Amino acid sequence: MTMNREYRASEPAREGVAEMPGPVLIEFGTSWCGFCQRAQPLIEAALSDHPSVEYLKIEDGPGKPLGRSFGIKLWPTLVMLLDGHEVARVVRPNEVRAIREALKRGSREAV
Repeated sequence: MTMNREYRASEPAREGVAEMPGPVLIEFGTSWCGFCQRAQPLIEAALSDHPSVEYLKIEDGPGKPLGRSFGIKLWPTLVMLLDGHEVARVVRPNEVRAIREALKRGSREAV
């Protein structure tokens, strides 16, 4: 899986995200956020062990409905979904272990 380096300004509709099959990790943040910048190597390291996870990197902020629908308050927030249902959340990760645990909870093996 290729690591997304840029936050997408456009976002999918919540209904579309809910219909995505399998494991999906959504990262909410911005390119200018220091916490987001510091988390990138951690996210990349954790995702390297989970090539089957769909990864969405979404620019968040006021008026962004997807982030509001998930109740995002701090950046970065990682939301792990399995078949459209939230199974884990990591807010402002500062260690790779927390992200790996969220990814593990979203894997088919954990079901």
